[in-house]
Amino acid sequence: MKKRNFLKSAAAAALAVSALGLSSAGAMAQEVTLRMHQFLPPQANVPAGVLIPWAEKIGTESGGRIKVEVFSAMSLGGTPPQLMDQARDGVVDIVWTLPGYTPGRFPRAEVFELPFMMTNAEATSRAYWDLFKSDMEMQDFKGIKILATWVHGPGVIHAKGEGVRKLEDMQGKKLRGPTRVINGLLAELGAEPIGMPVPAIPEALSKGVIDGTVIPWEVTPALRIAELVNTHTEFSGDTALYTAAFVLAMNQAKYDSLPDDLKKVIDDNTGAEFSAFAGKTQAAFDAPSRKIAEATDNDIVILDEAEVARWHEVADKVVDNWYGEMEAKGIDGKALRAKAQELITKYTK
Repeated sequence: MKKRNFLKSAAAAALAVSALGLSSAGAMAQEVTLRMHQFLPPQANVPAGVLIPWAEKIGTESGGRIKVEVFSAMSLGGTPPQLMDQARDGVVDIVWTLPGYTPGRFPRAEVFELPFMMTNAEATSRAYWDLFKSDMEMQDFKGIKILATWVHGPGVIHAKGEGVRKLEDMQGKKLRGPTRVINGLLAELGAEPIGMPVPAIPEALSKGVIDGTVIPWEVTPALRIAELVNTHTEFSGDTALYTAAFVLAMNQAKYDSLPDDLKKVIDDNTGAEFSAFAGKTQAAFDAPSRKIAEATDNDIVILDEAEVARWHEVADKVVDNWYGEMEAKGIDGKALRAKAQELITKYTK
């Protein structure tokens, strides 16, 4: 009888240990849900070609243990300039946004938005990541986990009427700009800059609040830009009039809470290579988006080198102004720009 009771006790203990093991395994396999918030509609090129595929890849490589839910077009509330704070404060877990939507808060990232800096989006995105790691991570972005940094392709001026065919055509034009630095450039060029996030552009154009906008080709289809303007102005040469700097940012505490193997999944799919991929992919949508404008009656104006040289002279004032602003913040702007240019040259093929 005692033997039978002992066997029953042993069996019960074994079952308890087994159940505990299954419970632990279940806890380890428990799904982690990360909410990503971004400002474009889901069919736009960046969500469709970069962010959503990235979210799916994270899910696959984590064996389903991480689920990234992508919330587009600010569907979780707030405005695009609030996205960085939403990530920092844990309102959401991940955001895609422009640091420049919060003027002056992330000053070092502005170096890539200075006029005639970028060569191509892939090379400039690699340079951006390198400079982020060396000069921005602990200075401007401390307390938030930056997963990737990238830029879009060459900025283009899209305007109503005769548009912009020479420098003088900028005078008095109400042009939307994305960030403080780019708005400063537009002002120096003679335009009246009006800052607003991308989603506000179509309504502002249709209501006559603005005469035009600066954005890359790739986002124009989602905003129906070819239907709302008459002229698109490009710049010849090896560098672009401007580009805008993006980040994919994560709440630091949420990242820190992940087990090491899931952190590795995130790490393996972010950083320098993903930044370069995102920049290259975003810019790859420029050509097909440009074809949409070509199929309309709109004019595509390409300024020649002699005309672009005139714009360079004005742009130099923007750079000098930025140096002074950085000096007031205790930042060596000249050294930072030189370093950024060196990195861009290094990666440009």
